[in-house]
Amino acid sequence: MSRLPELKIADLDAEQKRALASLRTVISQDGLGGPFSVWLRMPGIGPALIDLFVAMRRQSKLERRLFELMTLVVIRRWAAQFAWWAHGARAQEVGIAPEIVEAIRTRRMPTIDRADEKVVYDLATEIMDTHRVSDATYARARETLGEAVLIELMTSIGFYNMVGITLTGFDVPTPDGSRPLD
Repeated sequence: MSRLPELKIADLDAEQKRALASLRTVISQDGLGGPFSVWLRMPGIGPALIDLFVAMRRQSKLERRLFELMTLVVIRRWAAQFAWWAHGARAQEVGIAPEIVEAIRTRRMPTIDRADEKVVYDLATEIMDTHRVSDATYARARETLGEAVLIELMTSIGFYNMVGITLTGFDVPTPDGSRPLD
């Protein structure tokens, strides 16, 4: 059960409705769930966060498969039920092996054969575990991904930490009430 009451479209002001309309251009759900239901409650800041989310989706240089892998690593750390509900199946749809998704879900070390997936997993895990990125991991990530994509990856890790904190802190439920993470 969410710690916040359900948000209704009729209660949104013009700025919130504009942000919601923008959001609906990049997601299939109605936009009133997940972190968006929290962010829409913050005048000025919430719509700006949604605009950043939309820009990250539309203008991303980070391949969707790698983005989804990074997302799983981060949201698993926060046990963000809604985010796992939204991203777990999507990761498989864009090419992440089901065994990798399940290993992350169950907090096991996945076996990853693809070099780009391995570097994304290693970098995201290392920074989440140690709050640092070693020179060796950084060099491997820069070599594998390139500087622009590496910058986007690091920024996305930070953004999805905020998503995880928001979802967990407000106990935002999945639409179907399931709890895919233990």
